[in-house]
Formats: sequence, structure tokens, C-alpha cells
Amino acid sequence: MSQPKVPDGVAYMDGRFVPMAEATIPVLDWGFLRSDATYDVVHVWRGRFFRLDDHLDRFQRSVDRLRLALPFGRDRVAEVLSECVRRAGLDDAYVEMICTRGVSPTFSRDPRDAVNRFIAFAIPFGWILRPEDRDRGLHVAISRVRRIPPESVDPTIKNYHWLDLIAGLFDAYDRGAGNVVLTDGDDNLVEGPGFNVFAVGDGRVTTPDRGVLEGITRLSAIQLCGEIGVPVTMGPLAAEALRRADEAFVTSTAGGIMPLTRVDDRPVADGAPGPITRRLIDLYWQKHQDPAWSTPVRN
Repeated sequence: MSQPKVPDGVAYMDGRFVPMAEATIPVLDWGFLRSDATYDVVHVWRGRFFRLDDHLDRFQRSVDRLRLALPFGRDRVAEVLSECVRRAGLDDAYVEMICTRGVSPTFSRDPRDAVNRFIAFAIPFGWILRPEDRDRGLHVAISRVRRIPPESVDPTIKNYHWLDLIAGLFDAYDRGAGNVVLTDGDDNLVEGPGFNVFAVGDGRVTTPDRGVLEGITRLSAIQLCGEIGVPVTMGPLAAEALRRADEAFVTSTAGGIMPLTRVDDRPVADGAPGPITRRLIDLYWQKHQDPAWSTPVRN
């Protein structure tokens, strides 16, 4: 049997840059054994990082809140990310930074004894919804699987606790959908695997404010709504409100702002991307060349 293909790219592991195919962690690392890690993902588009400072800020907050420690400061983290992109020769890239609990030298069960590990990598940019499929939009199911409650795992700390999301994906596939949105158990929507969700009704945009990662692309969409004069509510979003929305979209680093056109095998409105969604998509990609929103990869 052939081995799965590793995407082309470059990783930074234990102080050195290596091809992605050689990027490995010890089996005893708590990031692998216990999902004891945090990460962040920033993307590069046409040679420019998009909102790099915001991603670095969120990464540092997550590291601090999990009582982890990075081996160096944010300037060096930014240099490592740029060097991964440069060495990989990528103009459009998906760039991840990770801090794991690491391994205890004595195999202690006390997390304070572990030596934390910093990892970074750059691989070709990946899409939840490719541009050529944008008119079709995303088709999701609202899952019967409940999202891990925020009282148990804080979703504002970007993490790898995805078993509920994976179970939701299989539930969606069984129901003929291509993706999924989970609820909080009270039929209020939270998020999908790697994306935030928005519903548009009566000219107003609503996005959940609890039980979700506060995505950087989510923030971008909220700010762009402000630029075009569309009011935004951050609060509870009932599943039925998404089904009955005038239009809907999701946001993620892996694709930006993307139309959501079908929910539970029923079209959202007329089943096509709506005018607010289309306008936000255009503005979002225009911002990638705006120096206020993007920075060049360091050479």
C-alpha cells in the first residue's frame, strides 16, 4: 500500500527547517497524546500575510492561557513563519504555528514538568470552498452532535479538540451534506469545522457570540459589514433562523468569506449567494493588497 502524500512545504521543528515529509513529533508529546496544544493559522496571498499581527496576538493569548511558553518572542515567530514560506517557494500559503505541551524528561504526569515545543509550517493554500464552486456555495447539515461546551474547553483558545466536529461531519455525510454546523444543545448554532457562521435577515447580519472561536476572518467580515453600513449582531443564532435566512455565509482562513446556500437539504432563500455576501467577498479579497490589512513575506 502506498503512503499518503504529504503536501509540499517546509516546517520548523526543534530549531531547524525541514521538508514537510520530515516534520515529526515524538509519540510521547502531550500535543499528540492528550491534544494538549494550541495553534493558529495565518494565510499568505500573493506574497503577503493577511492580518499577521492579529494572528500572532491570538496565538500568544492562547499560549498564555494554557500556561505554555514559547522559546522566543513574537518577532522571531514572525521571522520563522516568513522563512517557512520563503523556503517553500509559495506565493499563496497556509501557515501554521503550534505550541505543544511537549515531553517530560522523566515522563512525569505533571504538565508543569513538560518541555514545551514550538512548531511552524507552510504548505500550499487550501480551501473549504474553492472559488470555482462559490456560486454553488456550501451545503451543510445542522448536526445532532452537540459542540463541546465552552465551560469544558474554551473555544476562544484555538485547539485540536475536534472529535465533536468530526462526529458532526460524519453525521452530515450520512445525510447527504458536504459540511456541518454544530449547536450548543439548545438549538442555537455555534460553529463548523474551522469556520464561523453568519445569517442575514432584513438587512442585518447575525453571528453566534458564545461557544465559538473568535475567528480573524470572522472579525474581518464584521469590520467589512461596518464599512458598507450593514449592522451586525453578535448573539444567539437559532438553527431555524439560519434555515429561514435571506442569505448566509461562513468565514475561515481556509477560503475567506464563503456563501452558505443550502441547509439540511433545503435552499437558503433562492439557493444562490446573496448580494451582501457577494459584496463582502469582493471587499475581503481586495483587502489582501491593503497595507493596513496585510504585510509582505520577509525575504
